[in-house]
Amino acid sequence: MRLPTRPLPVAIALALFAQALFLYRLATPTTLVFDEVHYVPAARQLWALAGPTNIEHPLLGKALIGLGMAVFGDNSFGWRIAASLAGSATVLGLFAIAWLLFRSLRTATLCALFALANITLYVQARIAMLDPFMAAFVVGGVAAMLWSMRSTGPAVARRWMLGAVLLGLAIGVKWAAVPYLGFAALAFMVARSPTRWPGLSPWNAAWRLAVGSAAAYFATFLPAFFYARDALTLAELLPFQLEMYTQQTQKLPSHTYQSAWWSWPLDLRPIWYLYEPVDGAQRGVLMIGNPAIMWGGLLAVAACLWARACERSAALGGVAALWLGGWGVWALIPKSLGFFYYYYLPSLWLCLALAAAFHHFGRGRFRYWDEAFLALAGGLFVYFFPIISAAPLEGPQAFQRWMWLPGWP
Repeated sequence: MRLPTRPLPVAIALALFAQALFLYRLATPTTLVFDEVHYVPAARQLWALAGPTNIEHPLLGKALIGLGMAVFGDNSFGWRIAASLAGSATVLGLFAIAWLLFRSLRTATLCALFALANITLYVQARIAMLDPFMAAFVVGGVAAMLWSMRSTGPAVARRWMLGAVLLGLAIGVKWAAVPYLGFAALAFMVARSPTRWPGLSPWNAAWRLAVGSAAAYFATFLPAFFYARDALTLAELLPFQLEMYTQQTQKLPSHTYQSAWWSWPLDLRPIWYLYEPVDGAQRGVLMIGNPAIMWGGLLAVAACLWARACERSAALGGVAALWLGGWGVWALIPKSLGFFYYYYLPSLWLCLALAAAFHHFGRGRFRYWDEAFLALAGGLFVYFFPIISAAPLEGPQAFQRWMWLPGWP
């Protein structure tokens, strides 16, 4: 059998496979799960243009949830369909990033499959929360900027601007995407050369990054100008950002599932999005990382840093920097409480780090270790599937068979 050699058909096949996986029993449970209790009502209000609600976050993520409800109905499938599409777009974007960095179909495919096996992507692609959309836009923005880096002529500036717009849309979902603007600027200054972003000067890149992201971000507030109650005005648009910041940084009471940012890579405190009798059975949805990806990914980041330090590998250094920046910035973000799902986007960069490390070091006796590791990660995905997919369980204590660490129950 002849294996495919072109990236586009493989990327499309992976995205379709991801979408089919996410759609399987997407409507179960038929009740609101975890933070859906905030965002589904907010989406209803937004699409009705009734007035401001859930003002601590920008509008775009709630608008996309509402779009799914407008097309498929105000039901559990309609609540979650947009997030599932965002999950598939994320798979496609990760494939594109790996391809643009390494020009290896095997490496790009492994990156996408690692992401699908990582559980965090599966869970977040099946719940009406903001993070699936933020991650999809950030991943797409990074891919567009790498596409720009590989381009020539006028396409360099156009694709850089596309990346800026996508990052602006990510911020229009959730402010946690803001640091990626800084990462993009820093990456351009460090990696720029005559063969990378040719013809795009630092000044040209800077204004396009600033204007493209700002225009996209503020455009997401357009519906608020048409509210029936307390409609936004141009004079209030900037002061409203300060009100959002106040909401974001307010002191919150302790929560059962809160956790510190430093603990997230160790997978110490996952979150039960659901564990209760619903739809005629005991069901659970555990937001957890695949232990193979989460722990093995840390070794992959270390390997990428080693390659950067000893072999001056810019690509592997950039991959490690994505994870370090995406995770480490949470030490600085002024949130009174932290939760494991904040690690969702950094957990995806681990998949890129694994693919990169296997690409660089997978020679000789290590040649097929990537396949063995994928089999391990896939096996663990299947093992955890009953408690990440809201499948029927045997009873209230059924979760115990999957609890490896003291902080997991």
